[in-house]
Amino acid sequence: MTSIATQIKINEVLEQLGIQEINPGTSTGSQHFSTGDILESYSPVDGQLIAKVTTTTASEYEKVILTATAAFQTFRQIPAPKRGEIVRQFGDKLRQNKEALGKLVSYEMGKSLQEGYGEVQEMIDICDFAVGLSRQLHGLTMHSERPGHRMYEQYHSLGIVGIISAFNFPVAVWAWNTALAWVCGDVCVWKPSEKTPLCGIACQNIIAEVLKENNLPEGISCLINGDYTVGERMTQDSRIPLISATGSTRMGKIVAQTVAARLGKSLLELGGNNAIIVTPDADIKMTIIGAVFGAVGTAGQRCTSTRRLIIHESIYNKVKQALTDAYKQLRIGNPLDENNHIGPIIDQNAVKQYQQALDKIIKEGGKLIVPGGVLSGEGYESGCYVQPVIAEVENHFEIVQCETFAPILYLMKYSGSVESAIALQNGVAQGLSSAIMTNNLREAELFLSVAGSDCGIANVNIGTSGAEIGGAFGGEKETGGGRESGSDAWKVYMRRQTNTINYTTSLPLAQGIKFDLD
Repeated sequence: MTSIATQIKINEVLEQLGIQEINPGTSTGSQHFSTGDILESYSPVDGQLIAKVTTTTASEYEKVILTATAAFQTFRQIPAPKRGEIVRQFGDKLRQNKEALGKLVSYEMGKSLQEGYGEVQEMIDICDFAVGLSRQLHGLTMHSERPGHRMYEQYHSLGIVGIISAFNFPVAVWAWNTALAWVCGDVCVWKPSEKTPLCGIACQNIIAEVLKENNLPEGISCLINGDYTVGERMTQDSRIPLISATGSTRMGKIVAQTVAARLGKSLLELGGNNAIIVTPDADIKMTIIGAVFGAVGTAGQRCTSTRRLIIHESIYNKVKQALTDAYKQLRIGNPLDENNHIGPIIDQNAVKQYQQALDKIIKEGGKLIVPGGVLSGEGYESGCYVQPVIAEVENHFEIVQCETFAPILYLMKYSGSVESAIALQNGVAQGLSSAIMTNNLREAELFLSVAGSDCGIANVNIGTSGAEIGGAFGGEKETGGGRESGSDAWKVYMRRQTNTINYTTSLPLAQGIKFDLD
């Protein structure tokens, strides 16, 4: 059998993206330097070694921070529309490299090729958004209570933005942060997941070209590689005013406490336990499409993946049968073959967690409607391909209350009004994405009301998975409360300042206070 790496000509992809066989893992713009341990990147698609990366040592980290600090002094003085022009050029470079970068994302992470291309398109879209935003970084003007005074607020660049990203979106989440941070005048230091380091190097190489072509400081975009200890340096570093961290709730709690201890700012995008409510008035065909893609897309490794399906008892069996029939049509295999729906999960540790989750479902009294298992044989040599699972459960099961990063979909019934379904949906610690399938206007409006979904994202007749660039992305409760991408998410990357100007010859005090000096 021809290896998948050969099929996509991975060496040509790496060469186009400026990645050598053994590549340094620390970078400030065009200069690469690193002497740390070797980090090997294996593809979950075929188990093959793609390339090796050197990790960042403590002294190299210090050099990166100093370089970024110096770059900030220059970059913050450049007018925002001019910074937007740099982001526009970066977006154009991404367009030129979309095919190669999309293939690398798919091969190194394991998501389908279409999703790999889609992730790069998200990067392009956020660049377009940020370019427009660069001319709209606005404040407010308020009326002063003192005569002859003008009061307003403005936003200033914050400084270094530290970005810690996860493997499941190895390039898009970085772009969500950097595109906005750059137009705001910030510089960025990025630690990508140690499971997808090559995607990070590829992105850094692309932006390095743009910075060099515009004679800009290399420290505007910096890359560091390594395990959690590298991330710890960032979270503990008071020179980094904002840490944006994407990952598990467990990780996020550590980051939040560490950054808060030094009174820094954190932007957290953490775990999801997302549900779709299916009411008697739902369009079943739409429901199945949304639920299946939400549950098995990216092999269930999205933070917005559909984990729970809360179905009214009157249509429960009908929906269950339709789902079961749909799962029989799913094709699992090489994600670079666009005929397949599902690729592998990220690594053997993820496979172990998947198997443990299945055992726990049975132990707690659940029932596997579509049983799972690890696939083996030709095409599955990496050992990372698993069968999607459908299980009947109760919402209070411990395993249901946790987020399992795998294609496991939980079915549960509700009876009575939609309020009871909303209570089930809200009855978990996480609060990222949610959806309701209904053609009943009252149910839809209730779901979106203050008494409805407690998640950061609430959809009607759309699944839980996926989001548009124009809206702020993020969730509540143990999802962390952070917001990235669209709307006014840019404000977290800046510091707010209130200004008052007295243009008279006297000095009246606020609140009518008298303080006369003879």
